[in-house]
Amino acid sequence: MKVEMVEVGDLSTNCYLLDINNKVVIIDPGDEFNKIKKAVGDRKVVGVLVTHFHGDHIGALEEVLSYYETDLNKVKDKNFKYKVIETPGHTMESRTYYFEKEKMMFVGDFIFYNSIGCTDLGGSDKIMKQSLDEISKYPDDITIYPGHGEITTLGKEKKNFKYYY
Repeated sequence: MKVEMVEVGDLSTNCYLLDINNKVVIIDPGDEFNKIKKAVGDRKVVGVLVTHFHGDHIGALEEVLSYYETDLNKVKDKNFKYKVIETPGHTMESRTYYFEKEKMMFVGDFIFYNSIGCTDLGGSDKIMKQSLDEISKYPDDITIYPGHGEITTLGKEKKNFKYYY
């Protein structure tokens, strides 16, 4: 699976395009529909996944769903195998998409490079800690694709979890 990142919007949100055989899943279409559309090109969009519903992650969602005639949080191609992990804390509906075979997690604003998501925009410190404890059970060599900033690994970020709470 090939992963492309398209930085969109005023908050520099990472919108991801996952490609297998010219079929694409879009994760977090935050803004700038035309920029996303240009990056997709003539490939077929087979699904749209959203990590949480803050405006900087869903600004172009309606346009994307309408233009590509696809459903939210459903992928219409069996080659994209992933698990949904509920990771509330930043928001109560935050979720992580884990592609086990590829060792990739798309985490939205749950985990960042050297940081975690804030909890003062509809989240909870207590529940964030529970989500961090849960995600810590996964292997260190998983690549973390955050909603903003640099890509990292779960192992690197696990070392920091104890400092947040």
